Amino acid sequence: MPIEQIIKRDVVLKPLTTMKTGGAAAYFAEPSSEDEIIALVDYAKKNSLEYFVLGNGSNVIADDAGFDGLIIRLGNNMSELTIEDDPSDPDYKFISAQAGCLLSKFGNSAAAEGLEGAEFSCGIPGSVGGAVFMNAGAYGADISDIAVEVRFIEDGCVKVKAVTKEDFGYRTSFFAHDGRIVTGLKARLKKGDKEKINEYVKELRDKRTASQPLTVPSCGSTFKRPEGYFAGKLIQDSGLKGFSLDDSGAEVSPKHAGFVVNNGGKAGSEDIKRLIKYIQDKVLTDSGVKLECEVRFLGGKE
Repeated sequence: MPIEQIIKRDVVLKPLTTMKTGGAAAYFAEPSSEDEIIALVDYAKKNSLEYFVLGNGSNVIADDAGFDGLIIRLGNNMSELTIEDDPSDPDYKFISAQAGCLLSKFGNSAAAEGLEGAEFSCGIPGSVGGAVFMNAGAYGADISDIAVEVRFIEDGCVKVKAVTKEDFGYRTSFFAHDGRIVTGLKARLKKGDKEKINEYVKELRDKRTASQPLTVPSCGSTFKRPEGYFAGKLIQDSGLKGFSLDDSGAEVSPKHAGFVVNNGGKAGSEDIKRLIKYIQDKVLTDSGVKLECEVRFLGGKE
């Protein structure tokens, strides 16, 4: 099938991001294979189009002016998950997932199988591909703790890399590099007590529900954790918890100061960016600490 047949025009991004912002992407495709991803990247290059790989849209602020390029969305068409025994050790299993698989599905599937180590991922709203890209984590654990192999595309070729913790950093990885597209993750998890694992999953879920604004559109944590500090505490110490610049709907969550939220999904991307900039300036003035965004900006200018 010619790759042009899976490319759509003028697809609105707002419903595809958890922050609920975003105008139309000029070109948009949801590939079903690595070959199609390679063909889409080739199409973008031949037509001088910028391209952006989108997962579940949970760590992206899409510009309301849209994106004048090609969005390659890795979603349901590439979301297979398999679990198999580790032939070298009966106490372990491998769990593999394509990039479009939801990270919460990955974690919950591991827990249902009685595998420990992926509990942290059960409540993270992103995709597996995005989680590898940014080394997603929570509650003291992250992807680098469980990953053993990553499939990715680079220079038009599918590559498989055995990975160690050295391939990952805080909210970054070897794969967070222009031209590398994560297509799959293989993790190695130890068999454990299924009841205890599910109790821990519930404990983490209850913590999230109690402390995070899960019912309001957001990107999750807006800022990276500065070394030696916590972003949420710095923002709260600057008196910004629950703060808003106007009635646009963009607000520092009154539940967790580390989250910028979009009340009612009515704020535009510029409203949210202005608030982020205000937070950064205020915290820098008050504490001398520069907050770096964890979220990525798609289209427009940061």
